Amino acid sequence: MNSRIRWLRNQLTSLDLEGMIVSNPINVKYLTGLDEEGTFVITPKENIFITDSRYTESVNRHLTLDDEIVVFNMNEMSKYDYEGIFMTNESVGFEENYVTYAEYMKMLQRYQVELTETEGLIENQRVIKDEDEIESIKKACKITDDAFEHIKKFIKLGMTEKEVAFEIDKYMVTHGAESTSFDTIVAFLENASMPHAVPSDRRLRSKDMIQLDFGCKVNGYCSDFSRVIFIDEIDDKMKEVYDFVLEEQMKIADGLKDGANIKTVIKDRETDYKLENETIMHSFGHGVGLEIHESPILRARQDCIIKENTIIAIEPGVYYPNNFGIRIEDTYIVKRDGCRPLTTSSKDYTVIKLS
Repeated sequence: MNSRIRWLRNQLTSLDLEGMIVSNPINVKYLTGLDEEGTFVITPKENIFITDSRYTESVNRHLTLDDEIVVFNMNEMSKYDYEGIFMTNESVGFEENYVTYAEYMKMLQRYQVELTETEGLIENQRVIKDEDEIESIKKACKITDDAFEHIKKFIKLGMTEKEVAFEIDKYMVTHGAESTSFDTIVAFLENASMPHAVPSDRRLRSKDMIQLDFGCKVNGYCSDFSRVIFIDEIDDKMKEVYDFVLEEQMKIADGLKDGANIKTVIKDRETDYKLENETIMHSFGHGVGLEIHESPILRARQDCIIKENTIIAIEPGVYYPNNFGIRIEDTYIVKRDGCRPLTTSSKDYTVIKLS
């Protein structure tokens, strides 16, 4: 039995729960390593993965005897089979933040047990990464950094945002990534005022700036990264904003070390986060792992202590509607003396002469 399942069993015992029904596919992958659709059920005696006939062969190929997971084919299960999974009607944990009301009612009918909220039990455990997780994220970050170096040489006047985004995605997947972490953002000048801009047919011109935001996955683990490229020149206003955003990122990185309270660090930054007429539309950052947005969220309402080996993306940004926006983002690992960047591309002004 793997260490994560063993840990969860110990937690359930301490909570006086007979077992747990794990429905969130990210948590299923975290516990079992499986990507296939299904539900992972921990009972007093067994670890069960319930899937359907489309996935049973794939699941059985991935699992070994050491995993100690029994595979059930839901196409062959009756209501009595479901009722027999738990031998009593005592409390069983479920993921109240993931399961819909309809799914909740279906679980009650299927398993005939009392369902108890687990209050993000697995998600909280996922915050602190082990050595294998950190190594996967480091690999994803290296591919991301390399993609940035590649795209700086690739871009030409007249290219569209879509073409640049496609090239970034293609580079990452052909250089070791299994997929992108999220839909790549490429935004030229006025489109960069939208933090989640969607690449369009807008063509690159001289004196534009480009906001990039992208990342990739390795072994299911994500990287997250943002940089700005200036075409031919950078004006004084953009320099001012760029310098301000970079300074804020560095101050947050210095403050977020093992044992620091996120609320205190971010509240101090919000006090200083003032430029005339700016619009700030997202938090200062977030956890990164099997999901691109995980706990913790870097905002002043987050009253919690950050721990060593938490992976976070720090992403301050300033946006001027219909004009431009600048965001600088890196994936960091929290250590005792502060945050260390895992994406290490230069944060000096990137000015590319294309005219």
